[in-house]
Amino acid sequence: MTSVKQFGRSARAENHQTLTEQIHTIVNDKRLKGAIAGVSIRSAITGEILFDHHGDTRLTPASNMKLLTAAAALQTLGSDYKFQTEVLADHRHGEIIKGNLYLKGKGDPTLLPEDFDSLAEQLKLQGITQVNGDLIGDESWYDSEYLSEDMIWSDEDEYYGAQVSALTASPNQDYDAGTLMIKVSPNSGEGSLSGVKVIPETDTISIINNAKTVNENEDAEIKINRKHGTNTIVVSGTISKNSNPEKAWVAVWNPASYALNLFGQSLKKHGIELKGEEKLGKTPDQAIRLAEKKSMPLSDLLLPFMKLSNNGHAEVLVKEMGKVMKEEGSFQAGLEVIRSVLQEEGLNPDDMCLRDGSGISQISLIQTNQLSFLLYRIQDKPWFDFYLNSLPIAGMPERMVGGTLRNRLSNTDAEGVIYAKTGSLIGVTSLSGYVRSEHPLIFSIILNQFIDEDEMEKIEDQLAIVLANYNGETNAKAD
Repeated sequence: MTSVKQFGRSARAENHQTLTEQIHTIVNDKRLKGAIAGVSIRSAITGEILFDHHGDTRLTPASNMKLLTAAAALQTLGSDYKFQTEVLADHRHGEIIKGNLYLKGKGDPTLLPEDFDSLAEQLKLQGITQVNGDLIGDESWYDSEYLSEDMIWSDEDEYYGAQVSALTASPNQDYDAGTLMIKVSPNSGEGSLSGVKVIPETDTISIINNAKTVNENEDAEIKINRKHGTNTIVVSGTISKNSNPEKAWVAVWNPASYALNLFGQSLKKHGIELKGEEKLGKTPDQAIRLAEKKSMPLSDLLLPFMKLSNNGHAEVLVKEMGKVMKEEGSFQAGLEVIRSVLQEEGLNPDDMCLRDGSGISQISLIQTNQLSFLLYRIQDKPWFDFYLNSLPIAGMPERMVGGTLRNRLSNTDAEGVIYAKTGSLIGVTSLSGYVRSEHPLIFSIILNQFIDEDEMEKIEDQLAIVLANYNGETNAKAD
């Protein structure tokens, strides 16, 4: 079988073939037997369709759905948009908060433990030393539907399936909101329990540690799972005594309580005494604001969102669009905003099935011709450069440059030329974006109903190499 690198060399040798002929050969590969391939290729300059293979067939897009979400968010919220988190109080008398202190979340998916420290420090600098009432976490900015309707229950403890709350926290600068990190380390004694550390530390979860350290010659595997509907995390399996620590990101149950607990720890660290309890509730309208934290602008958030294909960011943006544009922080309202943006750009959302903002749904359906048309239309938007630069770049090893394409298409003519969003579900893979070459192209590739994902990615890569070598010639618009 021809390797991707071999294909990259042969593509240059076969430049006498037209774009249509080369792609036709690939989409009729025997590896696609029984699968469905949708391929749409356009001129980035004129928008003309240069190749169309089942381009009007509805297919499950996986994370290519994020291309729609990102475009709609930039169009409606703007590239400078920032999320806010506020600290408010019932009454303040000198250094004492009389009544409750409120932590009000407004959707920021980038809050880190140090941000809660910063909020506590703002209170400390105002001379506040005591809260007589309770510490209330307010997540009412969004509705209480924490997961998109097609999320399967077995994914709820995975980092990519975290609950969407207006008040949440992330363990590090990947900004996987609503998750924490579990670090498992070997101990020196064989058969002893392994060391388990939670990052960041929080009182909202409990750990059941059944993991044991074994001899370095034994097979070892660590398993980390959160019990459904709880914040009990079970660590099991074995780890070799000479191995490096293993890390896993786990989605928490009820991220608002998790964020609130981190803020409570920050208050204590800064010498602010809480007399009452930590609980969830709603901030009264008459509460006075004492501190706030603004997120990075949307233009910067796009990098971890799109480069790393962050599902949580997508769903937060859906709810935020609903809140800002329709005064309703819900999936339904946000998806209506996306549909409106698509319609304004000349697409037909009634011919699609849009179920979430991230593409984790197996039910969502779009056509490659419509997706490629959207990518063509937005090129003249004032925010387009932010959008383009957020896309993974083929073969670029830096994590926040190459993103999910950093380990693909290296040492081929597609390296550094293909800017595209990847997508993957069971039986689904997708790759859509731009060819930044002398003859710029726009493309959308969605493959469904296959068995071997590795082989499908090879087919995508072969198509990408052909596009990177496009010399401006074509002999037909459709297959």
